[in-house]
Amino acid sequence: MIKVKRVYDPVEPDDGQRFLVERLWPRGIRKEALQMKGWLKDVAPSDGLRRWFGHDPRKWEEFRRRYFAELEAHPEAWQPLLEAARAGNITLLFSARDTSHNNAVALREFLEEKLKEPQDPSLQASGL
Repeated sequence: MIKVKRVYDPVEPDDGQRFLVERLWPRGIRKEALQMKGWLKDVAPSDGLRRWFGHDPRKWEEFRRRYFAELEAHPEAWQPLLEAARAGNITLLFSARDTSHNNAVALREFLEEKLKEPQDPSLQASGL
C-alpha cells in the first residue's frame, strides 16, 4: 500500500518505509521528527513545474500530465519507491497544505499504475 501524509502528521505503525518526496526541505521540521527512510528530491517535480503549478487546483490535470512526463523521463528517481512498495507499505511525505492537489498524491497515482504493469523478467533476474 502507498500512503501519502503531510510531514506534520504523526508517524503510525502501518506507515512502512517513509520517504520525503519534496525538492525543498519543509519549514519547521527537524530531520529526526520525520523518521524517514530517505529524502528523494529527484522524484519531486522540477522547480519550473512546481512554480508553474503553484498548488492551483485549476491546473491539476495539466500538472499531472507534465509531472508524469518528467517521471517517465527519469525512472531512476522513482524506481526505488516502486521496489519498496512491492516489498511492503510505503508513505510519501509532503508539506503542501492542499492534501488533494500535490505532487505526492500525483506520484502515488503514477506508482500505483506502475505496480499494475508486469515486471521485466530481466530486471528480476539481475536483482534490480
